[in-house]
Amino acid sequence: MSDRHLVKSKNVLVMEIVGTAFIIFLGSALHFTNALSGNQPLVAFFSAVNEAVWEHLKLAFWPSLLWVLIEFYPLRKMTNNFLPAKAIGTYVMVVFIPIVFYSYTPFTGRSVFQIDITTFVVAVVIGQVVSYKLMQKKKPPKFANIISIIALILLTVLFVVFTFFPPHLSPFQDPNTGQYGI
Repeated sequence: MSDRHLVKSKNVLVMEIVGTAFIIFLGSALHFTNALSGNQPLVAFFSAVNEAVWEHLKLAFWPSLLWVLIEFYPLRKMTNNFLPAKAIGTYVMVVFIPIVFYSYTPFTGRSVFQIDITTFVVAVVIGQVVSYKLMQKKKPPKFANIISIIALILLTVLFVVFTFFPPHLSPFQDPNTGQYGI
């Protein structure tokens, strides 16, 4: 491995470590921003509006998407497949959380705060590690960038729409109130 490649790899690793802290910090803050805003509809787009599993996925998604935008310019030329790696990493975060939640709650009969927080942190770490590892792989076909952008836009639209018009399914229901969405 060349010295130049090592420097690039180190820079990418540093950005992903900083991104992990950024996503965890901002995601944790977003749990409270809707209530602190007085339930403003604009804030509801990116904040958890209730205790539903779906709403808590926003805490990983929105900071992750923001981090993708922040690191796009500096990393796009340092990596082989920035957009596919970040899209997959973001999806890993959003999929990991409900898998763990719905795996442990049948045994506990309820949500356990400490497990949920740990799950969020682990999901972010795994998503960032997956992104980092994929950025090291060989360059994908051009259409991979287009698919990645479409995948991130799709998830963005779903989070916005389902905040205000959630399906009446378990992941969208607040277990405390029985309500859906706002």
